[in-house]
Amino acid sequence: MLFIAVLAVAGTLKAQQLFDREELRIIQHPSGKGLLRVLQTTVKEDSLKLRRMAQQLDVKEPKLQEFIDLLLHTVQDPDNEGVGIAAPQVGVNKQLFLIQRFDKEGDPFEAILNPVILWTSNLIQAGREGCLSIPDTMGIVNRHYSIRVQYQTPAGTWNTEIIEGFTAVIFQHEYDHLTGKLFLDRLAEQEQRQYVAPQHNFYYLSGKNTR
Repeated sequence: MLFIAVLAVAGTLKAQQLFDREELRIIQHPSGKGLLRVLQTTVKEDSLKLRRMAQQLDVKEPKLQEFIDLLLHTVQDPDNEGVGIAAPQVGVNKQLFLIQRFDKEGDPFEAILNPVILWTSNLIQAGREGCLSIPDTMGIVNRHYSIRVQYQTPAGTWNTEIIEGFTAVIFQHEYDHLTGKLFLDRLAEQEQRQYVAPQHNFYYLSGKNTR
């Protein structure tokens, strides 16, 4: 198992890429307020970009910290504040997102690079979600209550942990952005799935867990 894990990490490292020319242009030209423009589903070109599969990001990218700082400033904008934001939402097609860690003291934002969801619970939580890229739209989305994830930190360290509750919801929402999915897709999917034993906004996914 250890040998397989080493091979998996090695394969991941080979696939990692730096920012391309267009992505560097986006990073180097924020608005006068230091904000990045968030793509909107109401704009056809933006919507197409939001549907792309994100590429793995090399943590040795020289502009990485500058980009993380811009993402943080953008997601904390009082006029359009959020609890998470993914690189593809600002036109940078790389596997990176910021989430607010409500499971940690002080509710800090953390940068998550090249994440993988290794396991999901059958326990489902239903919660109201919106998205910075989908204006004036909300929906009740079913998400896994617990997830086991692996990801890189900006320093390059690989972390593996179990995340639960609202923070797990945010992680899953932002992770979807890296695969070209939006919460509207999850709403459509859950109409085709079966859930049992509803209680206090919690459900159990019936049948085999296929996520």
